Amino acid sequence: MESARGAQQDETFSPSEREVGVGPWTGPWPEGDLWDPELLREGDRRNVVDRYRYWRHEAIVADLDTRRHGFHVAIENWQHDFNIGTVVRTANAFLAAEVHIIGRRRWNRRGAMVTDRYQHVRHHPSVEEFTAWAHEERLPVLGVDLFPESVPLETYTLPRECVMVFGQEGPGLSEEMRQAAEATLSIAQFGSTRSINAGTAAGIAMHAWILQHAQVG
Repeated sequence: MESARGAQQDETFSPSEREVGVGPWTGPWPEGDLWDPELLREGDRRNVVDRYRYWRHEAIVADLDTRRHGFHVAIENWQHDFNIGTVVRTANAFLAAEVHIIGRRRWNRRGAMVTDRYQHVRHHPSVEEFTAWAHEERLPVLGVDLFPESVPLETYTLPRECVMVFGQEGPGLSEEMRQAAEATLSIAQFGSTRSINAGTAAGIAMHAWILQHAQVG
Protein backbone atom coordinates (compact mmCIF):
# COMPACT_ATOMS: atom_id res chain seq x y z
CA MET A 1 0.00 0.00 0.00
CA GLU A 2 2.81 2.40 0.89
CA SER A 3 4.53 1.98 -2.47
CA ALA A 4 1.35 2.67 -4.41
CA ARG A 5 0.60 5.79 -2.43
CA GLY A 6 4.16 6.98 -2.52
CA ALA A 7 4.42 6.64 -6.28
CA GLN A 8 1.33 8.77 -6.69
CA GLN A 9 2.42 11.46 -4.25
CA ASP A 10 6.02 11.84 -5.44
CA GLU A 11 5.02 13.29 -8.81
CA THR A 12 6.46 16.76 -9.33
CA PHE A 13 4.04 19.66 -9.61
CA SER A 14 4.47 23.39 -9.40
CA PRO A 15 2.82 24.85 -6.27
CA SER A 16 -0.09 26.14 -8.36
CA GLU A 17 -0.64 22.70 -9.97
CA ARG A 18 -0.28 20.49 -6.90
CA GLU A 19 -3.40 18.55 -6.07
CA VAL A 20 -4.50 17.49 -2.62
CA GLY A 21 -4.61 13.77 -1.99
CA VAL A 22 -4.09 10.85 -4.35
CA GLY A 23 -5.62 9.52 -7.53
CA PRO A 24 -7.26 6.15 -8.15
CA TRP A 25 -5.59 3.12 -6.54
CA THR A 26 -3.10 1.41 -8.85
CA GLY A 27 -2.79 -2.37 -8.83
CA PRO A 28 -4.93 -4.95 -7.05
CA TRP A 29 -7.32 -3.44 -4.56
CA PRO A 30 -6.66 -4.09 -0.86
CA GLU A 31 -9.09 -6.33 0.97
CA GLY A 32 -10.95 -5.57 4.17
CA ASP A 33 -13.70 -3.39 5.64
CA LEU A 34 -11.42 -0.34 5.99
CA TRP A 35 -11.47 0.52 2.33
CA ASP A 36 -13.95 2.67 0.44
CA PRO A 37 -14.57 1.26 -3.06
CA GLU A 38 -15.53 4.66 -4.49
CA LEU A 39 -12.33 6.28 -3.21
CA LEU A 40 -10.21 3.40 -4.51
CA ARG A 41 -11.84 3.82 -7.90
CA GLU A 42 -11.99 7.63 -8.12
CA GLY A 43 -9.12 8.77 -5.87
CA ASP A 44 -9.08 10.35 -2.42
CA ARG A 45 -8.92 14.16 -2.30
CA ARG A 46 -10.10 14.54 1.29
CA ASN A 47 -8.32 16.60 3.94
CA VAL A 48 -6.92 13.57 5.78
CA VAL A 49 -3.40 12.38 6.61
CA ASP A 50 -1.83 9.73 4.41
CA ARG A 51 -2.54 6.99 6.93
CA TYR A 52 -6.24 7.30 6.17
CA ARG A 53 -6.13 7.51 2.38
CA TYR A 54 -8.86 5.42 0.80
CA TRP A 55 -10.36 4.53 4.20
CA ARG A 56 -14.11 4.72 4.76
CA HIS A 57 -15.22 7.68 6.86
CA GLU A 58 -16.66 5.41 9.56
CA ALA A 59 -13.40 3.46 9.74
CA ILE A 60 -11.38 6.65 10.25
CA VAL A 61 -13.61 7.84 13.10
CA ALA A 62 -13.50 4.41 14.73
CA ASP A 63 -9.71 4.39 14.61
CA LEU A 64 -9.47 7.93 15.99
CA ASP A 65 -11.79 6.91 18.84
CA THR A 66 -9.24 4.33 19.99
CA ARG A 67 -6.58 7.01 20.39
CA ARG A 68 -8.35 10.19 21.51
CA HIS A 69 -6.71 12.26 24.23
CA GLY A 70 -8.21 12.98 27.62
CA PHE A 71 -8.88 16.69 27.16
CA HIS A 72 -12.07 18.33 25.90
CA VAL A 73 -12.49 21.88 24.64
CA ALA A 74 -15.57 24.07 24.88
CA ILE A 75 -16.48 27.47 23.50
CA GLU A 76 -19.35 29.76 24.42
CA ASN A 77 -21.44 30.71 21.41
CA TRP A 78 -23.95 33.38 22.41
CA GLN A 79 -23.41 35.59 19.32
CA HIS A 80 -22.47 33.14 16.54
CA ASP A 81 -18.72 33.12 17.16
CA PHE A 82 -16.85 32.64 13.88
CA ASN A 83 -13.88 31.02 15.63
CA ILE A 84 -15.69 27.76 16.31
CA GLY A 85 -14.70 26.24 12.98
CA THR A 86 -11.06 26.95 13.76
CA VAL A 87 -11.43 25.44 17.23
CA VAL A 88 -12.97 22.26 15.78
CA ARG A 89 -10.23 21.95 13.17
CA THR A 90 -7.49 22.39 15.77
CA ALA A 91 -9.20 19.97 18.15
CA ASN A 92 -9.18 17.38 15.41
CA ALA A 93 -5.47 17.99 14.76
CA PHE A 94 -4.64 17.48 18.46
CA LEU A 95 -7.14 14.58 18.80
CA ALA A 96 -9.34 16.10 21.49
CA ALA A 97 -11.95 13.86 23.04
CA GLU A 98 -14.80 16.23 22.16
CA VAL A 99 -15.62 19.82 21.28
CA HIS A 100 -18.49 21.38 23.23
CA ILE A 101 -20.52 24.32 21.99
CA ILE A 102 -22.35 26.19 24.74
CA GLY A 103 -25.23 28.48 23.81
CA ARG A 104 -26.42 28.69 20.25
CA ARG A 105 -26.33 25.41 18.35
CA ARG A 106 -25.62 26.91 14.93
CA TRP A 107 -22.06 27.73 13.93
CA ASN A 108 -20.16 28.40 10.70
CA ARG A 109 -18.67 25.07 9.61
CA ARG A 110 -16.58 26.54 6.80
CA GLY A 111 -13.60 27.16 9.07
CA ALA A 112 -13.59 23.52 10.18
CA MET A 113 -12.51 22.40 6.68
CA VAL A 114 -14.74 19.31 6.96
CA THR A 115 -12.86 18.12 10.09
CA ASP A 116 -16.15 18.19 12.02
CA ARG A 117 -16.95 14.92 10.26
CA TYR A 118 -14.15 13.28 12.24
CA GLN A 119 -14.41 15.23 15.50
CA HIS A 120 -17.14 14.63 18.07
CA VAL A 121 -19.06 17.87 18.68
CA ARG A 122 -21.59 18.15 21.51
CA HIS A 123 -24.06 20.99 22.14
CA HIS A 124 -25.14 22.34 25.55
CA PRO A 125 -27.90 24.99 25.55
CA SER A 126 -26.67 26.64 28.76
CA VAL A 127 -23.67 26.93 31.07
CA GLU A 128 -25.68 25.13 33.75
CA GLU A 129 -26.24 22.11 31.52
CA PHE A 130 -22.61 22.09 30.41
CA THR A 131 -21.27 22.20 33.96
CA ALA A 132 -23.72 19.48 35.02
CA TRP A 133 -22.34 17.28 32.24
CA ALA A 134 -18.74 18.03 33.27
CA HIS A 135 -19.55 17.22 36.90
CA GLU A 136 -21.15 13.92 35.93
CA GLU A 137 -18.08 13.04 33.84
CA ARG A 138 -15.78 14.15 36.70
CA LEU A 139 -13.96 16.55 34.41
CA PRO A 140 -12.50 19.72 35.94
CA VAL A 141 -13.61 22.86 34.07
CA LEU A 142 -10.74 25.21 33.29
CA GLY A 143 -11.53 28.64 31.87
CA VAL A 144 -9.01 30.37 29.62
CA ASP A 145 -9.26 34.15 29.83
CA LEU A 146 -7.58 37.21 31.31
CA PHE A 147 -8.97 37.70 34.81
CA PRO A 148 -7.19 39.07 37.89
CA GLU A 149 -7.30 35.63 39.46
CA SER A 150 -6.07 33.79 36.34
CA VAL A 151 -2.86 31.79 36.66
CA PRO A 152 -0.36 31.46 33.81
CA LEU A 153 -1.09 28.56 31.48
CA GLU A 154 2.66 28.27 30.95
CA THR A 155 3.25 27.24 34.58
CA TYR A 156 -0.01 25.37 35.27
CA THR A 157 -0.09 21.57 35.47
CA LEU A 158 -3.03 20.59 33.32
CA PRO A 159 -4.96 17.49 34.41
CA ARG A 160 -4.73 14.58 31.99
CA GLU A 161 -8.52 14.64 31.79
CA CYS A 162 -10.16 18.07 31.75
CA VAL A 163 -12.26 20.44 29.71
CA MET A 164 -10.82 23.82 28.71
CA VAL A 165 -13.39 26.54 28.03
CA PHE A 166 -13.00 29.62 25.85
CA GLY A 167 -15.21 32.66 25.61
CA GLN A 168 -16.47 34.08 22.38
CA GLU A 169 -14.52 36.74 20.57
CA GLY A 170 -14.81 40.10 22.33
CA PRO A 171 -16.72 39.48 25.57
CA GLY A 172 -14.63 36.45 26.58
CA LEU A 173 -15.93 34.01 29.17
CA SER A 174 -19.32 34.78 30.65
CA GLU A 175 -19.48 35.58 34.36
CA GLU A 176 -21.48 32.39 34.92
CA MET A 177 -18.74 30.30 33.32
CA ARG A 178 -16.07 32.19 35.22
CA GLN A 179 -17.73 31.28 38.49
CA ALA A 180 -18.23 27.66 37.44
CA ALA A 181 -14.58 27.11 36.49
CA GLU A 182 -12.30 25.30 38.91
CA ALA A 183 -9.52 27.63 37.76
CA THR A 184 -8.98 30.26 35.09
CA LEU A 185 -5.78 30.33 33.06
CA SER A 186 -4.15 33.17 31.17
CA ILE A 187 -1.82 33.05 28.17
CA ALA A 188 1.31 35.19 28.44
CA GLN A 189 1.27 38.22 26.13
CA PHE A 190 4.04 40.71 25.48
CA GLY A 191 2.66 43.20 22.97
CA SER A 192 0.13 46.02 23.06
CA THR A 193 -3.10 44.11 22.43
CA ARG A 194 -5.14 43.13 25.48
CA SER A 195 -6.47 39.85 24.10
CA ILE A 196 -5.75 36.98 21.73
CA ASN A 197 -8.13 35.70 19.08
CA ALA A 198 -10.29 32.94 20.60
CA GLY A 199 -9.33 30.39 17.96
CA THR A 200 -5.65 31.13 18.48
CA ALA A 201 -5.98 30.95 22.26
CA ALA A 202 -7.67 27.56 21.99
CA GLY A 203 -4.84 26.26 19.81
CA ILE A 204 -2.22 27.46 22.29
CA ALA A 205 -4.03 25.85 25.23
CA MET A 206 -4.52 22.55 23.42
CA HIS A 207 -0.85 22.43 22.51
CA ALA A 208 0.07 23.12 26.15
CA TRP A 209 -1.83 19.94 27.04
CA ILE A 210 0.01 18.08 24.27
CA LEU A 211 3.39 19.21 25.63
CA GLN A 212 2.51 17.91 29.10
CA HIS A 213 0.75 14.64 28.30
CA ALA A 214 0.98 13.40 24.70
CA GLN A 215 3.47 10.90 23.37
CA VAL A 216 5.32 12.77 20.65
CA GLY A 217 7.47 10.96 18.12
